[in-house]
Amino acid sequence: TLDAKFFWDGADQEQFLGQKCGDCGLFTFPPRPMCPQCFSLNRKEVPLSGRGTVHGWTIPRHPQPFGFKESPIVAVIELEEGIRMVSNVVDCAYDQIKQDMPVIVAFEATMNNHKVPVFKPR
Repeated sequence: TLDAKFFWDGADQEQFLGQKCGDCGLFTFPPRPMCPQCFSLNRKEVPLSGRGTVHGWTIPRHPQPFGFKESPIVAVIELEEGIRMVSNVVDCAYDQIKQDMPVIVAFEATMNNHKVPVFKPR
């Protein structure tokens, strides 16, 4: 959506960007036009730390995920800013992942010369 365009444009440049309310300071994800806490339309696009922890994880088995040679590790990442997002964990075997494992953002190439944020152990 247009609300999230800055996020994906930033990822293409290996910048990890988020949205913060310009009035109450609440970080939100995914990006949206209005703050869910104070209903302000004053949103700010800000750099995120890229640091977080694994909150939960799985490997989708069926159907085979489109665009992957093998099934990725899909995880809910809790960022230092207090927001959660779904992404992939890379550079780590499934049986090595632990609850609250510290991770940091990285970027991987995808279709049409775009990049997506993923997370690796830190």
